[in-house]
Amino acid sequence: MIKTNLPVLLAERRWTQADLARRTGIRPATINQLYHNLADRVNLEHIDRICEVLECDIGDIYQYVPNKIKKTGKDLILEEHGNRKEKK
Repeated sequence: MIKTNLPVLLAERRWTQADLARRTGIRPATINQLYHNLADRVNLEHIDRICEVLECDIGDIYQYVPNKIKKTGKDLILEEHGNRKEKK
């Protein structure tokens, strides 16, 4: 799983999500999704703006945490149209 460190980065600066939204020009709802790890897709332009304003690297914002239940290899099952289907 990909985990966000935005809460830590903002807390270190004593910034709110609204502060980040104002400084980056990114909609508050989008910042909220990124902050709470709810975003399915991430806009690279947004990440670029966040890195710029926080003066950090992308690796400071996101980290990879191995999944408890594997999603690839022998556990990967594809449906007819290529969509993932849960293994039974």
